[in-house]
Amino acid sequence: MKQIQLLNVTPDELKKEITTDLKNQLDEFLKNFKPKQPNEYYTRKEVADLFKVDISTIHNWCKSGRLKPLGIGNRVYFLRSDIDKCLTPLNS
Repeated sequence: MKQIQLLNVTPDELKKEITTDLKNQLDEFLKNFKPKQPNEYYTRKEVADLFKVDISTIHNWCKSGRLKPLGIGNRVYFLRSDIDKCLTPLNS
């Protein structure tokens, strides 16, 4: 068992030293910590409702490559991030 002897150190000094080191470690961790946001998926109907268009328009956007559909079985989904990427700014 490893023993540490603290000579000429008051309890308050020890507490301050531990707190400072812990704060530095936490700050370093938070600088590098980037939580991953969960993906949001939308159905064809939800995308159509979002843009207030008909589902056939969503189909045409997929055929033209504007939207990237994802599928599971016979279900079609769209990533919210992909939907946001397909929007382009208009020149005013």
